[in-house]
Amino acid sequence: MAIDISFLRQLDRFDVVLKKRVLAQYSGLHQSKNYGTGLVFYDYRSYVPGDDFRNIDWKVYGRTHNYFVRRFEEERNARLHIVIDSSASMDYGSPTKKFEYAAMIGIGFCYMALRNNESFEVSTFSDQLNIFRAKKGMNKLMSTVDILNKIKPKGRSKFKESMEQYKSAIKTKSLVVLISDFLFDPEELKETLYRYKRSEVIVIQVLDVNERELMSDGDVVLIDSETSDRLRTYVSNRLIENYSSKLLEHIYKLKDICEMFNAKFVSASTATPVFDTFYNVLGKADKIII
Repeated sequence: MAIDISFLRQLDRFDVVLKKRVLAQYSGLHQSKNYGTGLVFYDYRSYVPGDDFRNIDWKVYGRTHNYFVRRFEEERNARLHIVIDSSASMDYGSPTKKFEYAAMIGIGFCYMALRNNESFEVSTFSDQLNIFRAKKGMNKLMSTVDILNKIKPKGRSKFKESMEQYKSAIKTKSLVVLISDFLFDPEELKETLYRYKRSEVIVIQVLDVNERELMSDGDVVLIDSETSDRLRTYVSNRLIENYSSKLLEHIYKLKDICEMFNAKFVSASTATPVFDTFYNVLGKADKIII
């Protein structure tokens, strides 16, 4: 697999939008009660030998004749968390596989975070969760591309279990981007979003164009990519209509769950240019791209 990153420069067009509508909404300086050398004043304490004399408040000394130093809250950058489904079902698609498309979206978010001087972390999940080290800087971005290029999607999707485990990696309010085909019980997404309700979450569903519009007809053998189960059936026009109806019902169920937890939801096709998917993600309203 080779992840195409040529679209990254197109994202520069979103420079103003990014700062006003997306990353700036979730990122910037998060304050903590750890005292450091930040710019946010918190309170005073008595001076003790070894303190930086530059932090002495001389106006307070003039009124009290006692030395007090100013304490500042430590400034802590927000972190962007990208979690990508790498289960076997994401290996489907032509010419672009779902995992490849999902990886491009993840890299795009990392690139935007980098432009905003924010930290990012990329992880994948299937049978187990794989957390990469937090990244920052263009060289680290390219190393992330290399790591994702080497991943061969396989195994079953254990979304809920993986996200329960991943929760412990999030220490502050963050932007969490979940990318998957979400072809599993929507209740797993509901339970996950409940656990992540203190974070801002964007849910991006990636489906191949052939999954959106069932192209096959006649006698076919369907193989579950994750369980290898086989089903021989006859694909009629009625079955195609029922399939399309059930898929739309599933997508709107995901969307309703996201709205319940104030999470952004976008369903995209691998036939859609990645830049256009970002345009919809950054839009004002939730969108479903059929």
